[in-house]
Amino acid sequence: MAYSILVVGTSWGGLNALRELVGALPEGFRIPAVLVQHRHRQSDHLLSTFLQERTRLEVVEVEDKMPIQPGMLFVAPADYHLLIDRGFFALSTDPPVRYSRPSIDVTFYSAADAYGAATVGVVLTGANSDGSRGLRRIFDRGGLALVQDPLTAESPTMPSAAVRCVPAARVQTIPQIAATLAGLAPTGNDEPTARGLQSQHRLDAPRRFSPPGNA
Repeated sequence: MAYSILVVGTSWGGLNALRELVGALPEGFRIPAVLVQHRHRQSDHLLSTFLQERTRLEVVEVEDKMPIQPGMLFVAPADYHLLIDRGFFALSTDPPVRYSRPSIDVTFYSAADAYGAATVGVVLTGANSDGSRGLRRIFDRGGLALVQDPLTAESPTMPSAAVRCVPAARVQTIPQIAATLAGLAPTGNDEPTARGLQSQHRLDAPRRFSPPGNA
């Protein structure tokens, strides 16, 4: 199976978890990775800077209509929902979902709808249940669902909720998740995971997105 997009969601304890995960990815990792962490609305760009210190992959904070490119790590900006179209991102200022913006569920839902079975979803440490329904959507579309072992999470609530929602998800430690991701696709110049990334740039307004439930 060739995977086209990787989406990772985290909340409480997420900085350390993300740094560990991206630091373990191989330099030639080609699957575009989208990282969503709950942050205060006035957060600056330090998350991208902290992550860049741990990897040779390029880390960027997403801007509206930015194209999705292989071999890069894309960070969801604070106070925006991040939606994934076929080949491009869109940012939305729709109301918070489950009290969060960015919402992990919003990003996961849009990734599953855009890329279907070519989607990989990862839920890491966090103090609420955001991401569990989105991970279920990815799984139901035929994608791969990975969850950090709650026993190893700084806050086990989010991964525990994901396991309850997707009992068939692979439950692994962060090093095991990184190893799984590294084995999903060739590295270097081979780019089977980049299919569909050259979709024509859509100039319409960002989509509104409402996954079920706001509690």
